[in-house]
Amino acid sequence: MTNKITLRSDNMMMGLFALAILTMPIWLMPIGASYPDLMQKFAIFGIFAIGFNILFGLTGYLSFGHAAFLGVGSYTAVWSFKLLSMNVVPAVIFAVIVAGAFSFLIGFISLRRTGIYFSILTLAFAQMSYNLAYSVLTPITNGETGLQLAKSDPRVIDGLFVEAGAGIPSTNFFGIAMSGYSGFYFCAVLLIIGFYISLRITRSPFGMMLKAIKSNQNRMSYTGLNTRPYALTAFVISGMYAGLAGSLLAVTDPLAGAERMQWTASGEVVLMTILGGVGTLLGPMLGAVIIKYFENIFSAFNETLLNNIFKLPAGRAAGGRGFRCRALRRRRLAPDARYSLHDHRDLPARRAGRGRPADPRLCRKEAAEEDFRSPPTANR
Repeated sequence: MTNKITLRSDNMMMGLFALAILTMPIWLMPIGASYPDLMQKFAIFGIFAIGFNILFGLTGYLSFGHAAFLGVGSYTAVWSFKLLSMNVVPAVIFAVIVAGAFSFLIGFISLRRTGIYFSILTLAFAQMSYNLAYSVLTPITNGETGLQLAKSDPRVIDGLFVEAGAGIPSTNFFGIAMSGYSGFYFCAVLLIIGFYISLRITRSPFGMMLKAIKSNQNRMSYTGLNTRPYALTAFVISGMYAGLAGSLLAVTDPLAGAERMQWTASGEVVLMTILGGVGTLLGPMLGAVIIKYFENIFSAFNETLLNNIFKLPAGRAAGGRGFRCRALRRRRLAPDARYSLHDHRDLPARRAGRGRPADPRLCRKEAAEEDFRSPPTANR
């Protein structure tokens, strides 16, 4: 009976989630987030966060290196566009496979440690991948310029069935261009599939084993169970989700750069998962939408707009010396402080008493500096 209720609730959740994703252009219109490029980011980074939650939310292993798999997925997809076809299906498939193999190598080494040591190892591997993309692997990644499409690319499969055009072709799904709303709905369908797989993993015996590892891994080991294969499998699945997200970034924009492998991208997915709720099903998707929406809003801010909002003069906005001096003058001193900014006339006498020459022109400046260095004393 309990299993039937759980299955019914899961099917209802799945239906509501699919309905919400497919109708995003409608209910996001009032807040100005219904244009395709932004919704594509919602779907892509939702996939990234859902996959990361399988590792972090179920097993408790916090990875700071998932951006490496995102970058590997992007590079693999662009190479598929250059060598095989502009069809997105081979690119997505190869990206998931290569990212899964790369995550297996990193996870096999990193999962020898737990806790903060595991997190540092994953961060080290991600930064190593980032630096290699700029140096040794430049023939593959094209270094700082990034991997881009060119008209001279072979595209073996397209050469057999499609006539070459005048310019660089665009990505497509069996003839449907992956731009605008068609590109969003392609990402949305993959997001729904990814969410369903995550739901099935969470409800499966494998998911229960992952939760047990998070609860008390030492106790699981004491029973004679080897928990490492389960954790490694979760790590690989999570890396494959990241590779899928990276391939979709290349689908919507056929360009792959090493900046997608930087540690900031790994920190971003951690924030998405924590903001939405670690270990929940809908939380990572919600966190991805919130962060990308506000990122889109704040990216339009510039110095002029900030000055108009907060009514700051140029000196204050730039943090000039005049602002510091005015703030210093407004500083409130205790009644029994040694002196205030207004008794600068007594400063020459105090300095002369210490055997130092008095210069009235510097009294006000030195009074301000001496008062800034010496905090006011409390009332006795």
